[in-house]
Amino acid sequence: MSGCLYVVGTPIGNLGDMSPRAVEMLSSADFIAAEDTRVTLKLLNKFEIHTPLVSYHEHNFLTMGPKIVERLQSGENCALVTDAGMPAISDPGEDLVRLCRENGVEVMSVPGPSALITALAISGMSSRRFCFEGFLSAQKGERRAALSELAAEKRTLIFYESPHRLLATLSDMAAAFGDRPIAVVKELTKLHENVLRTSLVAAVDYFTENQPKGEYVLIVEGAGEIQREALDFDQAVAIAKGYIADGMQPTAAAKRAAAESGLKRANIYKAISQK
Repeated sequence: MSGCLYVVGTPIGNLGDMSPRAVEMLSSADFIAAEDTRVTLKLLNKFEIHTPLVSYHEHNFLTMGPKIVERLQSGENCALVTDAGMPAISDPGEDLVRLCRENGVEVMSVPGPSALITALAISGMSSRRFCFEGFLSAQKGERRAALSELAAEKRTLIFYESPHRLLATLSDMAAAFGDRPIAVVKELTKLHENVLRTSLVAAVDYFTENQPKGEYVLIVEGAGEIQREALDFDQAVAIAKGYIADGMQPTAAAKRAAAESGLKRANIYKAISQK
């Protein structure tokens, strides 16, 4: 009889948020698959858990995934954890869950804290409808293209971002979305938890002067009914120039920026062609 993969949520900062059921599951599993065994070992030591650890992360999931499934099929139970929060959310645990489903291995949840839901709850933004985008690409061109596709999205937008890419991401958001409201949330449940409620342009100014520290969740207000037309000419030109910087021909860049802004392609092309 096959074992079971338990997807176990762990604290995102404050160890007091560790649930009794999570402690019980981590203690009783045959082994734990962890994103970073060093991080998870600190958690296990805190709660005097001695279950063996195996490493499972984005760089080895193609080889470790099948090995874990093989152990599960032999009857062992595995607890899957990430460094913080719920596994399988912007996390290679998603691939392990899919692999288990494809091979008939049972998957069960032991829910815990989630950074995106926690940040949304304290952001002051609308939570009626929202869209989670996770981490944007580290590649400038791919990141800008993704943001352009989201410019007309009416739902509240949620992103994760690291400190060293935060300023570039905020700048690209301001160019793609215009100056709309944002909540910049960091250090959730920790001593220095903070929510900066501001606008995209003001956020760019702030983090130009203040070096980002910690991991961030960005909650951006969705587009209004006329958001596509609301992009002004300067923003459209900035978008086109961004595409050119990424290697796109001026004609194609002007055409794409025009489609995204609702402005005339010829006017945008004239502006980006001026020396």
